[in-house]
Amino acid sequence: MSHALVIGAGPAGLMAAEELAAAGVRVTVCEAKPSVGRKFLMAGKSGLNLAKDEPLETTLPRYAEAAGRLRPILQAFDAEAVQDWARGLGQEVFTGSTGRVFPRAMKASPLLRAWLQRLDAAGVVLRTNMRWQGWRDGAIVFKGREGHETVSANVTVLALGGASWARLGSDGNWTTHLAARNVALSPFAPANVGLQLRWSRHMAKFMGHALKGVRFTAGPMSSRGEAVIGAGGLEGGGIYEVSRAVRLNHALTVDLVPDLDVATVAGRLGQASGKTSLSNRLRKALKLDPLKIALAQEFARPLPQEPARLAGVLKELPVSHQGLRPLDEAISVAGGVRFDALTPDLMLREVPGVFCAGEMLDWEAPTGGYLITACLATGRWAGRAAAAYLAEAA
Repeated sequence: MSHALVIGAGPAGLMAAEELAAAGVRVTVCEAKPSVGRKFLMAGKSGLNLAKDEPLETTLPRYAEAAGRLRPILQAFDAEAVQDWARGLGQEVFTGSTGRVFPRAMKASPLLRAWLQRLDAAGVVLRTNMRWQGWRDGAIVFKGREGHETVSANVTVLALGGASWARLGSDGNWTTHLAARNVALSPFAPANVGLQLRWSRHMAKFMGHALKGVRFTAGPMSSRGEAVIGAGGLEGGGIYEVSRAVRLNHALTVDLVPDLDVATVAGRLGQASGKTSLSNRLRKALKLDPLKIALAQEFARPLPQEPARLAGVLKELPVSHQGLRPLDEAISVAGGVRFDALTPDLMLREVPGVFCAGEMLDWEAPTGGYLITACLATGRWAGRAAAAYLAEAA
């Protein structure tokens, strides 16, 4: 029987292993950490968002430049298929008001346990504490508990993650091994990540508070999400959705009154003018809370008094920042194995018989289910392609 090796036991690797096992292939999964799915479990701590229930043509632009290459992969395993897959593991799902799909348990652990049990029943062998060291004389080398060992396989699927949250296993060190084989790589960059800011002492009382009911805009990207004021900057979904544009050097602004146009804001400010303080005018005329008023003062002090100019500032408040948070703090990354280094089946052109899947590929997407969906879909695609490769070689 042919032997397949899957390196990396996150969602992409486990999905590839399941597809190979279903094709009758003997499968071993090697994971560098002592346990599997660590980033998957971490994602589930705040509610495991598995997918976004929306048409494929709405989904694809979320993957930016990689949308064309991912189209057939996501067509083959879309949001509906993700839901069916979860139900097949005994996990009922529901769709929230924004179209985001979650397990009813709102956790990753029950789903992962059921998945591992199904893989075990299919004969998949899981080995932990096995860190990939590249190739030597045609065999794959690992550093395990007992030192270095080599493993031979007829086909390999790499699902090694990106380069964020290194403590969970995605450290990006695998790039050295692929670069040595002349595999084309794009440098890693943070995606879905917070902003670094140096707050003035006046913002200290707002640490930990959530900024709600605003719109962030950077270049072509816009978000009505929330952000939390932290000691190191701004963190949260509202910032994550525009972080790609910030990374591409677009200026970031925040609209503190997104449900009113500038003329209406100016008119209300004009009606409230008089002897009252500026803070009271903003509170009474626009119902701005203390955090929004403080933010306006933080980024645009001294605020203009004239209603039309002040309205313009409040509708397009420039956010002065020191760039994105470090790569290791990012939820996900851009960069990785370039698609031109891969066949349509996700096999490395420079290393036949070796396939790649998951976040180690050069794609990015916002949070909201897109990340896990693409990891599952590319793992499934690579696993099926690896099984077909073995069948053709037989």
